[in-house]
Amino acid sequence: MINGSKPLARSLRWGMVGGGGTSQIGYIHRSAALRDGTFTLAAGAFDIDAQRGRRFGQSLGVAADRCYADYAALFREEAARPDGIEAVSIATPNNTHYAICRAALEAGLHVVCEKPLCFTVEQAQTLEALCRQHNKILGVTYGYAGHQLILQARQMIAEGRLGDIRIVNMQFSHGFHAEPVELENPSTRWRVDPHFVGPSYVLGDLATHTLFLAETMAPQLNIRRLMCARQSFVKSRAPLEDNAYVLMEYDNGAVGSLWCSAVNCGSMHGQKIRIVGSKASLEWWDEQPNQLRFEVQGEPVRILERGMFYLDPAALADDRIGGGHPEGLFEAWSNLYRRFALAMDATDRRDAAFLADFWYPDVHAGTLGVRWVENCVRSADAGAGWVTFG
Repeated sequence: MINGSKPLARSLRWGMVGGGGTSQIGYIHRSAALRDGTFTLAAGAFDIDAQRGRRFGQSLGVAADRCYADYAALFREEAARPDGIEAVSIATPNNTHYAICRAALEAGLHVVCEKPLCFTVEQAQTLEALCRQHNKILGVTYGYAGHQLILQARQMIAEGRLGDIRIVNMQFSHGFHAEPVELENPSTRWRVDPHFVGPSYVLGDLATHTLFLAETMAPQLNIRRLMCARQSFVKSRAPLEDNAYVLMEYDNGAVGSLWCSAVNCGSMHGQKIRIVGSKASLEWWDEQPNQLRFEVQGEPVRILERGMFYLDPAALADDRIGGGHPEGLFEAWSNLYRRFALAMDATDRRDAAFLADFWYPDVHAGTLGVRWVENCVRSADAGAGWVTFG
């Protein structure tokens, strides 16, 4: 259980690109990063409007001369300081991620980035190579994976309690964009603009979250081929989809399905994952994230509760308050940022033994998401046929 003691001997000097006062996600990044004392916010380029970004940074307590006009100035000026930043988080529109990630790694910084890392597998592989070249990590904020019961599911599957995995059923389908809300909401508008988000909307924005949950719970599964059909029910969003279905086949013979949608009227969030084995099944729903449903064939359903003694130590390690008290997305993000900090520290110390068994959403997870979206688009644009996952 996390008791509030600092996991590192010192805080890492940290900066942000984006995440300013008009950002939807800037606050949760800062709250998560600063929660455990693993990071100290020292600098940033918080806004595309330099003056607005400077005012906002100062309101956070960042010195005026360390609130920069753009990321290039941030990286250049901080590199010249003896107390310059060591890590940076990128919370900007999707089309900027690759260039900023690349510049940050080349500047010798650890990076935490919103998904997607980039738009093509080739770009993702370049970022992987830069991580190796500069001995830095690149973490991806798949925030839902920070809920402890995701790790509980991972341990139960690894122990064989579900038997052979046969079916993975996933969905992330809310209803808040059933109308063209982007016409009135600038923070939504860029999410449905191919210039900013690349070749997909809900496949990249929603589905990759749930795909990563499956990868975390059952890392032994490898996609062999998939087929995808996508629709633009709000016609002005075409060619980007606001609804999609994906079928997958895994190399062990298991099958998977994923429904992602922004037009599921009445649904608040609608992110669920169910993994079915030959002995039992597990199901998790992010609107009730403190419970994991465990169903053994022929036995009563069991609801496993966060924070309880019967859970695996790996799941209990990230508890922030005892069982019975609900934890939410801010705690899940804090767990990820704590893990990012530990991975950064171990990487700097070249502690390969620690990193060998240490889980966090890394650059390879980001690459998988990019590759998956690329293959889904390829399948959908070819008439929803099966494509080899490559």
